Amino acid sequence: MSASSTEELIAEYDAERPVRKLGGRISALVTVISLGLALYVLWWTFFPGALQPYRIGFLAVVLPLVFVCFGRDRERPSILDWLLAALALVACLYPLVVFDEFIRRAFDPTTLDIAAGLAITVLVLEAARRTVGWILPAVCLVFIAYAYWGGWIPVGWSIGHKGYDLDRVIVAFTMGTEGVYGVPLDVAATYIILFTIYGAVLDHSGAGKFFVDVSMAAFRRSRSAPGRTVTMAGFLLGTVSGSGVATTVSVGSVAWPILKRAGYPREHGGGVLAASGIGAILSPPTLGAAAFIIAEYLRVSYLQVLLYATIPTVLYYLGIFLAIEMDARKYGTHAVEVDAPRLWPLVKRFGYHFSSLFVIVILMALGQSPFRAVVYATLLAFALSFLDREHALTPRRAAEALAAGVKGVLPVAATCAAAGTIVAVVTLTGLGLKVSSLIVGLSGGNLIVTAVMCAVAVLLLGLAVPVTASFVIAAVIIGPALTKLGVSFPEAYMFIFYYAVLSEVSPPTALSAFAASALTGGNAYRTMIATWKYSLPAFLVPFAFVLTPAGGALLGQGTPWQIAWTFAASALAVVVLAVATGGLAGPVERVLCGVAALLLLVLSPVPIAIGAGLALLALAVHLVRRRT
Repeated sequence: MSASSTEELIAEYDAERPVRKLGGRISALVTVISLGLALYVLWWTFFPGALQPYRIGFLAVVLPLVFVCFGRDRERPSILDWLLAALALVACLYPLVVFDEFIRRAFDPTTLDIAAGLAITVLVLEAARRTVGWILPAVCLVFIAYAYWGGWIPVGWSIGHKGYDLDRVIVAFTMGTEGVYGVPLDVAATYIILFTIYGAVLDHSGAGKFFVDVSMAAFRRSRSAPGRTVTMAGFLLGTVSGSGVATTVSVGSVAWPILKRAGYPREHGGGVLAASGIGAILSPPTLGAAAFIIAEYLRVSYLQVLLYATIPTVLYYLGIFLAIEMDARKYGTHAVEVDAPRLWPLVKRFGYHFSSLFVIVILMALGQSPFRAVVYATLLAFALSFLDREHALTPRRAAEALAAGVKGVLPVAATCAAAGTIVAVVTLTGLGLKVSSLIVGLSGGNLIVTAVMCAVAVLLLGLAVPVTASFVIAAVIIGPALTKLGVSFPEAYMFIFYYAVLSEVSPPTALSAFAASALTGGNAYRTMIATWKYSLPAFLVPFAFVLTPAGGALLGQGTPWQIAWTFAASALAVVVLAVATGGLAGPVERVLCGVAALLLLVLSPVPIAIGAGLALLALAVHLVRRRT
C-alpha cells in the first residue's frame, strides 16, 4: 500500500482530523512557530515558572496553529482562518498582558474580561470541531446550556440547580483553573506535548521502520508467526504513533499481505490488526494521553500509572497470542517467508532504538520527573540517530521532527481545552455527585450493576468523542458512582481508562476495526466481532479491578504474594477464555471454559477453586471426545 493510501485511510477513520498539506511560506511559518513552541516547552521543563501563565501562553500558540493547520480546504487556510487565528492570539494574550489584575478580578470581571473569555470559549469549541469533529463541541454546548438554564429544571429533579448567568459561566471557563486552563490542558501542555515530540524524534530517527522490521524478523518460522508479528509490531509502533487507528493502518499496510499469504480470512486478519493497534494505547511505557490525566487527578507519578497498567497489559497480550494460536489451527494458516533481515544482525545494528524507551522508565524509577525523563530520552534518540546516516537528525530534520511533534499535539490540546469546559460545569453545578447518586440509585446500590452501567456509559461516550475527552468526562461524572460504593480512585480511574480506549474497537463505530476492514477488504461487522474476540480480556479484566476485594493487586497494589496469585488466577482465566472463544473445542468444553473464566476473575479462593475445577473438567471432556 502506498504512503498516500495509508494517509487517506488514517484521515478517514481516525478520530482526529488530518492536518492540512501546507506548502511554501505558510508551511515555513508554521514550522518556525511550532519549533519555537517546542523549544519553549523544553526550556520550561528545566526552568519552570508560574503554571497559569504557561498554560495561557501555550493555548495562545496552539489555537492559531489549529486554525491555520486544520480546515475544510486541505491545501491552504482561508481569510476566515487567518482572522480566527488572529482573534485567538489577541484573546489569549489579553489575560497575560493584565495577568495580576485579571486574576484579582475573577470575582468582579470587567466587560472586556467577559468578552475575551467568551471569544476564547467559542474559539476553543471551533478548534475542537476542526480537529476531532462536531460531536465534542455539541456535548460541550449541552453542558453549557445545563449550567445556564439549570434553574428551570423542576425542583424535584436531582440534577437541578439554581442556574448561573453567562458572566459566571464564562468566569468559570477562563478565569480560574477548572475550565479551559484546567488540568486537561495542563496535561496537554506538559506531559503530552513532550511525548509527542519524543515520538516524532523517534520516528524521524528511523525507529518506526526498525520496529516493524524487528517484528518481522522475530517470528518467521511457524504458522502462527504472521499473527505474532503483527501483534509485536503494533505494540512497538504504537509507542511512536500514540493512535490506535494510525497504528492499525501503518502496521496493516505492511503486514496484511503477509497475513493474507499465511491464509488468514480478511475479517480475522483485520481483527488482529485492530486489536494490535489499540494494544499500544493500553500498554507501558507510553500509554494513551488519558493516562497522563490519571496521574494528575490521582496526584501520583506517571511511573505509578505505568505500574498500574503492567499486569493488565500482560493479560491483554496473553489473550491475543492465545487467540492467534487458536486461529492458526482453526484456519490452517502456514508459515510465510518474509524478506526481512535476520533478527540478531538487525538488533545489533539498530537495537539502540530501544534504549530511549528503557531510559524513560529507568529515569522515572530513579526519581526523575516524567517531564525530564522524556526530554532526556528525546535527546538520547537525537544523539543515536547519527549512528544511521540515512536517518541522522541534521539541523533541518531535527527542526522538522520538533515541529511534527507540536503538530501532533494540536488535536489533543484542542480536545483537552474543550473538555475543560465540561469539568468547569461539573464543578460549578455539582453535577458529578448528582449523576453518581442517580446511577447508584438506579442500580439499587449494587456494585455489579453500577459497574456494568458505568462501562456501558463510557463505551457509549467513547463512540461520540475521542478517548481523552471521554475519559475526562467519565472521570468527573461517572467515576464518583464507583468511588461512592467503595471502589478506590486508582481502580475507578483505570476501569474508566480501559473502557474509554476500548470504545475504538466497540460496535457500532469501532474506528480501528473499520480502518482494518477498509484495508483488508473484509466485512466491517465481522471484523468488529473478530476484534472484540481478540480484545475480550481487556473488556473483562477491568471488572476485576472494581468488583473483587483483591482486584487492586492486578494494578500492582498489595503484597508480592497477593499480586502473584491474582496474576496467576487471571492468567488462567485468560487461557480458558481463549479456549471458550477459539472455536476449536466442542460446545460443552467452551461453555465450561466460559463459566470457569468468569469464576476465576472473581479473584476469591472458593470461586477460583471452582473455576479451576471446571477448567480441568473441560480438559477431561475434550480428551474423552478426541479419543471417541
